[in-house]
Amino acid sequence: MSQIFGFAGENDFYRRRSTVYPNPKEANLFLSLADCYFPPPCKKSRIVAPSSLLFSAFEETTVSIDVLPDECLFEIFRRLPGPQERTACASVSKHWLSLVTTIRQTELLDDVSDKTEGCLSRSLDGKKATDVRLAAVAVGTAGRGGLGKLSIRGSGSSSKVTDLGLRSIARSCPSLGSLSLWNLSTITDDGLSEIAQGCSQLEKLDLSCCPTVTDKGLVAIAKSCVNLTELTLEACSRIGDEGLLAISRSCSKLKSVSIKNCPLVRDQGIAALLSNTTYSLAKLKLQALNVTDVSLAVVGHYGLSVTDLVLAGLPHVSEKGFWVMGNGVGLQKLNSLTITACQGVTDMGLESVGKGCPNMKKALISKSPLLSDNGLVSFAKGSLSLESLQLEECHRVTQFGCFGSLLNCGAKLKSFSLVNCLGIRDLTTGLPPSSHCSGLRSLSVRNCPGFGDANLAALGKLCPQLENIELFGLKGISESGFLHLLENSLVKVNFSGCSNLTDRVVSAISSRNGWTLEVLNVDGCTKISDASLISIAENCHILSDLDISKCSISDNGIQALASSDKLKLQILSMAGCPMVTDRSLPSIVKLGSTLLGLNLQQCRSISSSTVDFLVERLYRCDILS
Repeated sequence: MSQIFGFAGENDFYRRRSTVYPNPKEANLFLSLADCYFPPPCKKSRIVAPSSLLFSAFEETTVSIDVLPDECLFEIFRRLPGPQERTACASVSKHWLSLVTTIRQTELLDDVSDKTEGCLSRSLDGKKATDVRLAAVAVGTAGRGGLGKLSIRGSGSSSKVTDLGLRSIARSCPSLGSLSLWNLSTITDDGLSEIAQGCSQLEKLDLSCCPTVTDKGLVAIAKSCVNLTELTLEACSRIGDEGLLAISRSCSKLKSVSIKNCPLVRDQGIAALLSNTTYSLAKLKLQALNVTDVSLAVVGHYGLSVTDLVLAGLPHVSEKGFWVMGNGVGLQKLNSLTITACQGVTDMGLESVGKGCPNMKKALISKSPLLSDNGLVSFAKGSLSLESLQLEECHRVTQFGCFGSLLNCGAKLKSFSLVNCLGIRDLTTGLPPSSHCSGLRSLSVRNCPGFGDANLAALGKLCPQLENIELFGLKGISESGFLHLLENSLVKVNFSGCSNLTDRVVSAISSRNGWTLEVLNVDGCTKISDASLISIAENCHILSDLDISKCSISDNGIQALASSDKLKLQILSMAGCPMVTDRSLPSIVKLGSTLLGLNLQQCRSISSSTVDFLVERLYRCDILS
């Protein structure tokens, strides 16, 4: 270029013409492109053509595929040999990405795309959940086995996922088998209809906090996704009986249904759902719904295959509903029952449920203010197969109901739990001498302030096979009460928040159960000192999990643990122990040879440099600081 534009006058051009164009005629032809008159070589003349015009002669016209209309690009993309080539094209621009995702799998001309298996899983949360990312997921997974599971968790009204994003998934991911949409107020029935049309293999659908989705969207799913096995609806205010009717007619393979806080769901929808899935539905959850006794009657009659049942927050269900459900003789296969915050749970209603579910192994009764000792004991008598019983916030139940249920549950009961039951008091009378509950292995009492030494002593005699015991926040138990448990071969012990626990108790338990104890938690027991750790180091051979947070331990106690050749701790928590300092570093490093988890939070006497050293040295251990 410098040779072309470097001439200075008349002679310069011809002096260099041989280097540019040896033939003068060719030069005349070239310059004619700039509308410049060039006389014969015998005459010398000045060139008067503007340099801008001369420069324009060298410009090349840019040709781009973007000048093609979208229809042409669409035809080109769908004729590409495989998904890898389409992925490469989609990476060029957002415009091409959107075009590629509009191609339905049935419109592709290659034989590879419809052979996806759906082995990939993707999850988009918060700000990462956008239509563009969904389009990228749709295209990117097509050539790598196909998308099988997709979870999208939006951010409410500010969510950037719309029906366009769901359309991209629907048209590119026919193998999608599981879809979860949470907190998305920007998707409508149109997006769900696209999913129904493009993802006919869908088996699991979870719609939570999707206020703009109506029965129309659920009807579309029901018509196309006949293999649906799991359905979860939560806080979908515009989905009601019409959608459930469509599901019940078309999706006869349903195995699990969970409906929570959907105000338009009434008895008609529940009745249709149960009556059409009698031989397939195994799990059912009804929570915070405007259903009545009719729904529970339907459950009791048509729930022939139901094994797990959850009834929570049903204010319009009365005692009659539970009585009819128990007498419906349909819940013969029921294995697990959870009832929470249902005012209809009375003594007569719960007794009926116990008799009507002869194979029930697990029961959780929570927030039932009308349930008393008589109802609990009658329920225990009727539930001959019961293995686990948990009571939460049943304040009319006293210690007599608890011990009565233990005596009447039979030898199959293995786990018993009391949580926040304020009616529990200490026993004032003894139990019958021949009474026993030989099958009980696990006992949990949490935040029952009236539970005292007499109850613990009675349990120690009544349940000689106890292995796992949890006494949480029980300030009414003294040292002598804890010692009643020494006859048991304990495996897991949790005494968190029991302020009266002493070194004597821990030492006695560790020496008595040194070959069985695996987990010990004394979090918040301020009377526990280094003496307990010395006893643990000497006696415990298989202890793997130790929590001594907020105890009165020091560097000497940690050193005692590290000096033991028997102890092989995997989890050690000593959060909030101000007397543990940097001097414990060598001991912690030694313990770290087996540690997988270490909690040093709120240990103010341990410096940040020590923590940094431990993080670097104990690379196999997760450290909280």
